[in-house]
Amino acid sequence: MNKVSKNFTPNPHVFKMLPSFKTPLLSLFILSLLLSPSAAVPTTTVGFTYSPAPKSPPPEHVVTALQSLKIPAVRLLNPSPSLIRAFSYSNISLLLTVPNYLIGSFASNRSAATLWVYNNVLPYHPRARISLISVGSDVITSPTSGGSDPSVAVVPAMRNLHRALNDLGIRTVSVSTTFSFINVITTAFPPSSAEFQEPVSSLIIRPVLQFLEETNSSLLVNVYPYNVYRLHGEIPVGFALFQEGPFNFRDDVVTAVRYHNLFDMMVDAVIAAMAVSGYENVPLIVTETGWPSDGSNYEHVNNGVRNAEESQLYAEMYLQGLVSHLKSGLGTPLRKEGISEAYIFQLFDESETKQQSNLSSAQGEITGQYWGVMYTNMSMKYNINFDSADRNSRKLGVLVPSIHLLWLLSMLVLASSLS
Repeated sequence: MNKVSKNFTPNPHVFKMLPSFKTPLLSLFILSLLLSPSAAVPTTTVGFTYSPAPKSPPPEHVVTALQSLKIPAVRLLNPSPSLIRAFSYSNISLLLTVPNYLIGSFASNRSAATLWVYNNVLPYHPRARISLISVGSDVITSPTSGGSDPSVAVVPAMRNLHRALNDLGIRTVSVSTTFSFINVITTAFPPSSAEFQEPVSSLIIRPVLQFLEETNSSLLVNVYPYNVYRLHGEIPVGFALFQEGPFNFRDDVVTAVRYHNLFDMMVDAVIAAMAVSGYENVPLIVTETGWPSDGSNYEHVNNGVRNAEESQLYAEMYLQGLVSHLKSGLGTPLRKEGISEAYIFQLFDESETKQQSNLSSAQGEITGQYWGVMYTNMSMKYNINFDSADRNSRKLGVLVPSIHLLWLLSMLVLASSLS
């Protein structure tokens, strides 16, 4: 939306083209119509990934803290019956992840999937709002139990879990699996030219997409702009951090679409790849996204230089920009409704000797990374309102009248009241 010049003077000839209003009430009525959006703007559900650690608070205390922050959804990386039970009656939606080592047994033995549902879902649903189950996470790079080929095991495991849920009368819980953007997409730019990598696409992703379409489920993808930014030095950091600036954009020359942040570009790359595979209407959920920050024992070494982009300031900028963007209801250029859910990685800090982001070792040695948004005393690390919706006129210019129009209508109301 263009800014209004301080020297703006209304054109007097505009008034000649306007009908005369006999009463101020009629003018006010038209003003109210213009101020009212024609339809509700859908926004993305923003949640967190959560995995209890030895030093983290008890799950019951965590649930209370999440409720106070009005967090609507949580992805449990290592679900257990006691952990799921803690979310009973909390009204927080749960996305459960089946450990990778169980995929082989799920695929070969339907009773194994039924037993898992019997222990982890049946006793707690619907008191605990379990909405979706991911069969494994990033199985392409993580071997399943017994070294079984994920191209053979994943889809049969998903089907057996889906049937097990139906057999036990649970028909409101969807089934999917999680992929990592950096391991399945050929290129992030231009997004319109992105495709799923072969042979992964033919062996795994297309059969998964077919299953998701049949069962009305969603594709789950981990999307880390931090990864792409680190691997491509030509990308401005502001473009990755949702910052506005003269160079913080990229144009897709194929579609003539301008991208103002790296997150949308990556999401649209996945959407374009799904379209190439013939499944453009499958919903998309971002199961992990975030930006690492400093920790008390954190050190990033790259030729002896600590990288500034992993500071707490950058992490806060990314998360604030992410939440504001997802809550704006703008979606992405290729999918106006956007993604239905996004989960920030992660709730509490964990020092990790192995990177979550699967970056090339040539980019530097990671001795520990901290991705959490909350300290173990359950205070927030960042000053971010995760429940707020950014619906200002800059974001939604098509729904909010311009200052020119508001000024003009106020003059009409004044003139009618004086007549």
